[in-house]
Amino acid sequence: MRLISLLLAFTVASSAAFAGNSGPLAAGMPAGVKKAQMDNSTVTWVVLGVAAVAAIAVGVSGGNGTPASGGSTTTTTTTTTTTTA
Repeated sequence: MRLISLLLAFTVASSAAFAGNSGPLAAGMPAGVKKAQMDNSTVTWVVLGVAAVAAIAVGVSGGNGTPASGGSTTTTTTTTTTTTA
């Protein structure tokens, strides 16, 4: 759980650092909306989201320390009969 918290904190803190030029736009120049629309792929984000959910589910559902029984089991039944005279 601490690892997940650490990764989320790192992601939030570093996202602004990797954003590039965060200064104001130059006056009279295009803002790059068309390029931003072309680069935004919803499918990529959906696939990444599904992969993240699957990874979290696998991590959370990790076993409780007991191995699965893969071998055969043998059951022995004994009967005792007592007779009194």
